[in-house]
Amino acid sequence: MAEEEKKEPEQENEMPESEGRGTLFDKFLNVIETTGNKLPDPAMLFFWLLVLVWVLSAALSPFDFGEIDPRTGEKLLVQNQLTGESLAQFLANMVNTFVLFAPLGIVLVAMLGVGVAEHSGWIDAGLKKLLGFTPASLLTPMLIFIAIVSHTAADAGYVLVIPLGGVIFYAAGRHPLAGIAAAFAGVSGGFSANFIPSAIDPLLMSFTLEAARILDPDISLNPINNWYFTSASCLLIVAVGWYVTDKIVEPRLTGIEVDGDEDEMPQMETVTPKESRAFWWGFGAMMLGIVGLILWAIPEGSSLRGPDMVDPEVQSLVSFQAPLMQAIVPLIFVLLLIPGVVYGYASGKYESSKDMINNMTKSMESMGYYIVMAFFCALFIDAFGESNIGLLVALKGANFLEALALPGQVTIVGIIILSAFVNLLVGSASAKWALIAPIFVPMLMQLGISPDLTQAAYRVGDSVSNIITPLLPYFPLVVVFCQRYVKNTGIGTLISMMLPYSIIFGVTWTIFLLIYWWLGIPLSFEAHYVYPAP
Repeated sequence: MAEEEKKEPEQENEMPESEGRGTLFDKFLNVIETTGNKLPDPAMLFFWLLVLVWVLSAALSPFDFGEIDPRTGEKLLVQNQLTGESLAQFLANMVNTFVLFAPLGIVLVAMLGVGVAEHSGWIDAGLKKLLGFTPASLLTPMLIFIAIVSHTAADAGYVLVIPLGGVIFYAAGRHPLAGIAAAFAGVSGGFSANFIPSAIDPLLMSFTLEAARILDPDISLNPINNWYFTSASCLLIVAVGWYVTDKIVEPRLTGIEVDGDEDEMPQMETVTPKESRAFWWGFGAMMLGIVGLILWAIPEGSSLRGPDMVDPEVQSLVSFQAPLMQAIVPLIFVLLLIPGVVYGYASGKYESSKDMINNMTKSMESMGYYIVMAFFCALFIDAFGESNIGLLVALKGANFLEALALPGQVTIVGIIILSAFVNLLVGSASAKWALIAPIFVPMLMQLGISPDLTQAAYRVGDSVSNIITPLLPYFPLVVVFCQRYVKNTGIGTLISMMLPYSIIFGVTWTIFLLIYWWLGIPLSFEAHYVYPAP
């Protein structure tokens, strides 16, 4: 696979003539790709932003900007981070700043459970079984649905579901690229649509919380503060993706010949009877765990309950203080670990506990880069907050937007569009949000828009442009999947195939969020549309 990916740039220019080589849109995509490639690696990007914060704090600290710090009621001043005292504190606190960086622990703990469920084969078997009994008429929506569910297992959808999409469409007599496109749309274009909470939910919330505390140090947010909205979005993405695949994308592919080598085309692997039994044993074990959790939580005096925000006398399961809400990430870990371990032993893939530990180790090996990025990100966010530059930008930006007197809905649409554009230049969802949340979350809080709603808008914009940016880390891999069936597939081919999804997802999902907001449907429990919360 590594050699195939290295060959991909050479084949990038081998697009079919029908794709309009040299058009204005092609030039635009070239500019996006060139600009994005010139950006520093995200880890280095945060390092240089840290340096920029230091320099700006020294340059701006002598000035009075005429703003009042809403946290203290006193004059807001930029704090110079290049004084001897500030640098000494920076070095003294560096380890704690990194270790206590909220997203770090969230990701690592969740990925330990995900790694066992994924590498043991339990998730693989489950996805294949779901696709195996799907009627031909429902192949497209089921594939998109499976692609959405695969978000629960981190990046498993990219390496498992997308190639499976081509396999099952080809086996059904349909164009394999249409299957790859539908799966890619579900995995990446619908990245923030899922009814099963996963590690990305509390991860993004933790960045939102860090940003919100620039303005309100005492604020609390629910770990899955967009869950109702992302669950409802799942239905939208399946329906819209079904229409785009069957009515727009696949008809355009009818003239493209499948010319891949028959022997090299991947075949649909079936789940063996032993693997099938092992899957159901694992699934049953997970359901027993869920039932046990429910029985633990139901009693009024359950230790999983906490004081309700409105009436502290009432013990609630969904309040910020409830241990159940604070244990969301450990629960993701446990509820994925259990079926993974049971499947491993039942299928014969595990001979001892060492196999389980090896799966966890593999999962952590894949997180090495994230840990490096999180180190620099934590230092940048800490310095950004300590300098007061973030709060100053938020207040000035809020005053500017308030002077424009734009409706809140227009502001939210602007956040979606901006997030989609930034996504064309920076691939990582967490890196992008860590970059822009410290500015936009407190800014919109000043306008009365809650961090929960701002995060929901970001998630829409971040998702819909994933499938058209060559800077997505898995984008070259998807091109390689396509080349197994159509040899001259290039980056332009894939972008032109995915563009209808991106545009239609963007429009319909934005309208969906605005209607959802207008109807007042909760974004999640203990999540709000306005700040401060009523």
